[in-house]
Amino acid sequence: MSTTFALALRTARHECGLTLEELSESSGVSVRALSDMERGRALGPQRRTVELIADALKLDGARRDEFVALAKAGRTRSDHLTATPGLCELPGSIGDFTGRTAELAWISGVSHAPDEPADRLGAAVISGGAGVGKTTLAVRAAHRLRDRFCDGVYFVDALGMSRRPVASAEILARVLRAMGLRDQHLPQDPAERAGRYRQLLRQQHVLVIVDDAASESQIRPLLPGAGPSQLIVTSRRLLAGLEGVQRLHLDPMPTPDAQDLLSRILAERFDPPRTGDLRDLVDLLGGLPLAVRIVGNRLTSRPGWSVADLVTRLSAVERRLDQLSAGDLKVAAAFEMSYEQLPDPVRALFRRASLVPGTDFSAVLASVIGEIAVPVAEDQLDDLVDLGLLEAADSGRYRFHDLVRLYASQRLQAEDPDDVVADARRRMVAWLLDTLTTAARQFQPDGADTGAFGCTEHAEAWIRTEAEHWFQALGAAAVAGDHRAVVRTVSAAYAYHERWVHWPRWSDVFTLALDAAVQLGDAALQAEFLNYLAYTHTLPWRVDGPAALDCAQRARTLARQAGDLRQEAFALLYTAAARRIRPVRHLDAALGALRQAAELFERVGDASARVESVLGGGVIAFDLGDAAAALAAYQQALTIVEDPASGLTSFAVEAVLPHILGHSAQALGRLGRRDEAIPMMLRAVDLFGGLQVVMGQAAWLRILGEELYGAEQAAEARACLSRAGELYETVGQHDRAAYCRGRAGATSRS
Repeated sequence: MSTTFALALRTARHECGLTLEELSESSGVSVRALSDMERGRALGPQRRTVELIADALKLDGARRDEFVALAKAGRTRSDHLTATPGLCELPGSIGDFTGRTAELAWISGVSHAPDEPADRLGAAVISGGAGVGKTTLAVRAAHRLRDRFCDGVYFVDALGMSRRPVASAEILARVLRAMGLRDQHLPQDPAERAGRYRQLLRQQHVLVIVDDAASESQIRPLLPGAGPSQLIVTSRRLLAGLEGVQRLHLDPMPTPDAQDLLSRILAERFDPPRTGDLRDLVDLLGGLPLAVRIVGNRLTSRPGWSVADLVTRLSAVERRLDQLSAGDLKVAAAFEMSYEQLPDPVRALFRRASLVPGTDFSAVLASVIGEIAVPVAEDQLDDLVDLGLLEAADSGRYRFHDLVRLYASQRLQAEDPDDVVADARRRMVAWLLDTLTTAARQFQPDGADTGAFGCTEHAEAWIRTEAEHWFQALGAAAVAGDHRAVVRTVSAAYAYHERWVHWPRWSDVFTLALDAAVQLGDAALQAEFLNYLAYTHTLPWRVDGPAALDCAQRARTLARQAGDLRQEAFALLYTAAARRIRPVRHLDAALGALRQAAELFERVGDASARVESVLGGGVIAFDLGDAAAALAAYQQALTIVEDPASGLTSFAVEAVLPHILGHSAQALGRLGRRDEAIPMMLRAVDLFGGLQVVMGQAAWLRILGEELYGAEQAAEARACLSRAGELYETVGQHDRAAYCRGRAGATSRS
């Protein structure tokens, strides 16, 4: 009987009286690898490994030569295996490869060392949308891993996006031939062919890369099983049905890496581009490596063009995709291959989703645009995510890459009749405005019915999450001449806005509504929206006294013209607020306006607005330095709020109470009654926190730290100021945040 390497190894180890563990320790070869060799699972270990084992076994002379020769014979395998150079050859790696450091490290980590085969499925899937660089990454990683896979690195293009992807049996045949299996020994039965493939991969150290996979069924027979070999699959699809594989989803490149890649591509130009121009160009490409490659190639092949020239060309949105082509490289063509894989209903939703104006959107909005049920929309959107034409965003939402959105919009223009597109856009705008109206009405003083949202928390979440969409919808309605929809929606939205008063688009919202009211010729509505604008101009972070006063005075004139006492009273209220602001500051005039406002509010029976006017009187008294008079006014406001007969709803009380308590605490502090003031201010902070009114919460924390705690309680003051700074930062109030941090630091040093 002929001797095999496995038998020779086992015999020599026993003659030396060594266990596998002892031989491993003396040779440096792992116990698992030695065990596989003795059991014939690893037929032909590498020469360096064999020499280390021979040294540990103290083999020399003819015995050593025979031992090494048996290992070599195992590497040549049997007489029906013969090397076939050139089959499944790995493509070259591009010289200007840039970034993807973390991704390369991940691939290296999942491709375990060949001497330590893991008892797990040695397969990894790299997924991602068209043009994101999956193949380039996999090829780069494979070149780096060549030394680990001494028996071969094989690459197969599965043509997953073509009309006829390569069948798994054919992929198996190509890899087996590349590994040296002759055609006459190639099993014809697909299951037997897959089994032979797994057997060889278990016995060798092989890396197989299957690029552009079409489906799980195409890949499942190629999974290697346990052993030293590795399979890496790239696919535009997630291939979520494959079990036991490790996964990496590839996103577009970060801007710095994309900019670095473009710089490397353009390195051969005689006129290196300016950094600012490169950044502008990369910003238009959204970090898509294919797009970066194309613009780099275009600039390299056209030395007369500057980066700024191409930025100008790409800035025209309607021409951008057409410009992103160089020879046979086309961004639109890459997207089209994915688009062609979709069923017609999913294609239709993909096209119409490009109408959504914001960065991300919900399945509910998609269902409105597509005129389909929400569960159907969810399934179709997931199909788009699976193919890389949409990205899954936070909280179950979806988003386009900017270039994919442009492609979807082009397909919409080319394939959908104008009336169908117009109807879809009208449905979207109407639904957004109607839903905003329903959500915002939950926050009106008499709002008790939570409507379709079930609770105010859900209504508030919708308003904030969908703000980018409903704001654009307001503009679309205004352009379309649907002025009544605009004024109806904005009138409702004002009830919510104080809870989100730091949102920067409120003045634009109110201006749209004012313009709509002008178009309708409605003086009372014009007065209402001028009052809203006056209020926005009194906010401390966008204060503009003259603008506030002008809006309030115009509102009063229009309100009197329309006979609207309530809007006239609000105009007086905001006139008073404007008169607290320089350069139009006039506190006596402000007090007079407040008294008139209070009288009018009492006449129209608006208890909530009357509390505002009383509270405003206290604020002006505080400005005048009369803290006692201010406190008396605040107590009057609190008495109204606490009176069950006042007519105030619980919602109105909840909204105004933290204002009253905070102002009262500030006045108490000025009067030296800090022991009373601090608990009251802490309660005001907590109430604003519960309402998620960040600006109010931060303002009272600042006053608590600056005015109420003082040097005697420096730690508490510092904590309040630091927290106020954090809150200001979350809403983009960076100057106020810096001020609070500075005051906290000064408190630490004092």
